[in-house]
Amino acid sequence: MRITALVIRILRQIVRDKRTMALLIFAPILVLSMLYFVFNGGDYQPKIGLVNLPDQIQNQLNLDNAEIKQYNSTSEAEKDLKDRVIDGYLLFENQEPSVFLEGSDPGMNGSVLKWLQDALKPLQQNSPQKDIKVDYLYGSSEMGQFDYLGPILLGYFVFFFVFLIAGVSFLRERTTGTLERLLSSPLRKWEIVTGYVIGFGIFTMIQAAIIAWYTIYVLDMMMEGAFGYVLLITLLVSFSALTLGTLLSSFANNELQMIQFIPLVIVPQLFFSGLFNADTISKWLSWIGPLTPLYYANEALRNVMIRGFGWDMIYKDLLILAGFSLLFMILNVAALRKYRKL
Repeated sequence: MRITALVIRILRQIVRDKRTMALLIFAPILVLSMLYFVFNGGDYQPKIGLVNLPDQIQNQLNLDNAEIKQYNSTSEAEKDLKDRVIDGYLLFENQEPSVFLEGSDPGMNGSVLKWLQDALKPLQQNSPQKDIKVDYLYGSSEMGQFDYLGPILLGYFVFFFVFLIAGVSFLRERTTGTLERLLSSPLRKWEIVTGYVIGFGIFTMIQAAIIAWYTIYVLDMMMEGAFGYVLLITLLVSFSALTLGTLLSSFANNELQMIQFIPLVIVPQLFFSGLFNADTISKWLSWIGPLTPLYYANEALRNVMIRGFGWDMIYKDLLILAGFSLLFMILNVAALRKYRKL
């Protein structure tokens, strides 16, 4: 009887928590739906540039299943390759095929090379098969998936753990009455928010530095740019996660409800921040990525770690990350009004 009474009490507690009940049903449906749309958005079609190919050669190529763009010079193709308009370009030097790849995505490189093998088959039927000369703008043939996914995982794990720890810690400040006492003091709301952000931010700086150092210098992840830029990016990622976590903690009554935000806030960012190629995701769903901090953080990390870019190529992403943190801080100040009206 005592066990039965305990079971009934637990069931009643769960049923009364409408948020938990909704999440138990809605969260798995949401995640599974995202996986469906991500993996069923269509096969990737490589974007190929053809540089000044003679008509007699081009007419023999099998150009199906790719987006083709014509170029009159190598310099034009190289410019579009750097801007990622194309994945690679094909030209013939002394009647031998040569391809130049963007190179930062091993999966995309494989798609381009596979397409090229199929495209050149008709041309090689009546002549000995020749090896395709392959050059890379970024990376190399030895670049692995971990090198490509590493920047995304680095940004994601920094964001995830800072979000969770900051949210739960700020929630405890509120549930234990500390926040209420601070609101009763002469401190202004923006001063309270700023103090918490700086206080937690000191530890997030240390965490971001340790994780970035370990990933690059211990796990030997590919690193073409300056380590200082990686530290700056991960720091801004931490601040956006910190301010978002403290903001959402205002709408939770306990740690369980704080954790419930993970499938709604963290998971979508993982799917739409560069882990999967945006061209293979359903078009009507791909707009989610640019609305999330990790979208810009991962782009900046890849630009530094894989492509070796400097400040002039990443500053826009950093400004947007800083803008997210500022926006979340402003919303934090507004959220505090529900605890104590001035």
